[in-house]
Amino acid sequence: MKRWGDLSQDTADHMTPDSVLDHAEMAVVVTDRFSNVLYWNPFAERLFGRPDRPAGGDQAVLSLGIMEKDHPLAVELAKHVLKGGVWEGTFDVVRADGTIVYVRAQAVPLRHPSGSVTGIVITAREAMRSNEREKDRFGLLERIGERLASSLYVEETLNRVAEMLVPQFADHCFIELSEGDRLVRKVSTHVQGWTPPPGTWRPVGSEIRYPPGHYAEIALRRQETIIVEDFAQMSYPSPSEESARLCGEIGMTSAIVAPLCARGETLGLMYLGMSNLTDRRSPHYDAFDRDFVGAIATRVAIAVDNALLFEEERHTAESFQKYLLPRELPQLDGLEIAVRYYPAAPLASHGQGIQTQVGGDWYDVIPLSAGRVGIVIGDVEGRGAKAAAVMGQLRAALRAFAQDDKSPADILARLNEWTRIIAAPEHDDYGADVSTPPIVTCQYLVYDAWSRQLSFANAGHSPPLLIVDGTVTELDISEVGQPLGVNAKGMHADLVYKEETRVLPPGAALLLYTDGLLDRRPARDSGDAPLSDEETLRILCAEVAKTSGDSVERIADAATVAVPGEIDDDMAILVIRSAGKELQYEERTFPAQPIMVGEARRMASEAFANWGVPDERAELACLLVSEVVTNVVLHAASASVPRRELVLDGPPLPFDESWDVPGFDDEIVNEKEFTLRLRRGEDAIWVEVFDQDLRLPRIRSAGENDEGGRGLYLVDQLARRWGSRPTKEGKAVWFEIPTRGR
Repeated sequence: MKRWGDLSQDTADHMTPDSVLDHAEMAVVVTDRFSNVLYWNPFAERLFGRPDRPAGGDQAVLSLGIMEKDHPLAVELAKHVLKGGVWEGTFDVVRADGTIVYVRAQAVPLRHPSGSVTGIVITAREAMRSNEREKDRFGLLERIGERLASSLYVEETLNRVAEMLVPQFADHCFIELSEGDRLVRKVSTHVQGWTPPPGTWRPVGSEIRYPPGHYAEIALRRQETIIVEDFAQMSYPSPSEESARLCGEIGMTSAIVAPLCARGETLGLMYLGMSNLTDRRSPHYDAFDRDFVGAIATRVAIAVDNALLFEEERHTAESFQKYLLPRELPQLDGLEIAVRYYPAAPLASHGQGIQTQVGGDWYDVIPLSAGRVGIVIGDVEGRGAKAAAVMGQLRAALRAFAQDDKSPADILARLNEWTRIIAAPEHDDYGADVSTPPIVTCQYLVYDAWSRQLSFANAGHSPPLLIVDGTVTELDISEVGQPLGVNAKGMHADLVYKEETRVLPPGAALLLYTDGLLDRRPARDSGDAPLSDEETLRILCAEVAKTSGDSVERIADAATVAVPGEIDDDMAILVIRSAGKELQYEERTFPAQPIMVGEARRMASEAFANWGVPDERAELACLLVSEVVTNVVLHAASASVPRRELVLDGPPLPFDESWDVPGFDDEIVNEKEFTLRLRRGEDAIWVEVFDQDLRLPRIRSAGENDEGGRGLYLVDQLARRWGSRPTKEGKAVWFEIPTRGR
């Protein structure tokens, strides 16, 4: 009789190292010093989901499916073991079919008989599938916590939970969240290649009702994790007959239901189930699994609660900014407009914490007098609710200032003063005011579609792009002032901001944008270096040029995605295009004499008839033309006119005689005149009357027996809009009459 341990010759012949490793229920992988795979056994193929062994050429150990975020961990493993140490840890592995498993690995040096380290031997197994589950539990909880902590959105968080649990811990995973009094299914994930037949288990988005006595209902009511170790030995009411029939068909064996509780509130539940769809060593959960799933549910609940809070905060901030921006753009004659606004993506993954990323970028389109339009693009430094609040105040202030119809330089000068006023008061330890105004870049433009004249002033903002005949260049701006709120001491804002004028060619477009369009961070997985400002601008111009002949909406879309990378700051885009056809208008200058009132009315009547203005609208407009022109003529006699340079022939006269020039007073009187300008729009006509009087008109109350004082009152009552604005020579009084509707 042989002693224990003695082997027959036949048995010994079959116990070669390869034969033993082929039958081992543990993955064995051997690499050289450069982490190239030299050998792996059949169990490693099944564990890592790679059916083909390396044949010819080198295959790196990272090709085993180790997730990219764990690549630094694999590098650390190699460095540590090649120095003679032993390494142990957990990897996230993505199999060829896309499923994720957690693998517990140990690595030791592979030594030459001489004692030198020539490679690495890695042994690995699926976590929680051995007698060392207690040891694996801590590493797995840490891994799961890391994955959940990097998620900022509810849907993304829940999908990550399902990826972590199926198929390693369950064949089926359901997650339901409470929405008021309803329980709504958010996740329904199953083993690869199987989906529930229609009409059996409720799909995502459905309301779920568990009957009284169901183990899920018990888990919610008691707020504790419930385990069903073996469905063959226990009976529970089913949500429906179809559900019970499907459970029997697929052979449901065991289940765990854990409530998702965070901060004293039940958010929903997580359901894990095993069935005969997969071949497992143990198809039943036990008490250890129940405790482990309960620990996972705690982390999931906190992650879901954080995601819900973040989404609520982000939604609130985005809504706040959305309603601070224009709700809808006005319809303007001779101008096409497209706008875009995008908040930046969250920056948690870049070490900056969870941020809502709304900011102070804004745009605006402001209807002005006689069909002119004010166009604004601006950016408040910083991000978050504070920047958005400052932006809201500045936008409201600028809209109010713009109604004065002053030059863009004057508007920016006033806005600069307002920027310094709205700074939150701060004081140092000695009580001195140390308030710091917000830094704001802004560009304000005024466009007249009839003359195609573009007037603008710039406060430290990026020049817009000018698109003409397929060519895209930066608009030539010679005077770029300081950002609002930072003008140098001793220099008034009137000296900082200068007005410039350009004429837009027919069909030309302008692309105004904030710096978020160009300041992109490289995609997280690209490994690319950030582009310089010159490179991003060149890319933007090239991409916009490709769509220069398309609509302004297409241009805005192309500009949005032109620069590669993720949005690092909020971004506003405004695209305008001048009309290709000339707009209709009439203009004539008259002497400021009473007889000219009838001539002005006749000119207006003929123009309105030629333009096809409805008779009742034309008659109303002519009536108001008479009132405004009469007002100008009546007050012209007392108006002062700019004194012209006097040139006399002969020797200079003494001072007391130099003004006694025969006929000079008559010349001044004869110079008093007014200009009537008529403009035809798509839905309205505009009338402007210009004169040399610097005094702006105002409505006054006329007494019962007064002969005058009612002209501007009629204009105010009958015109849709009216107003006056100063000009270089005096003033302009204007009003608007709609040609359609009221």
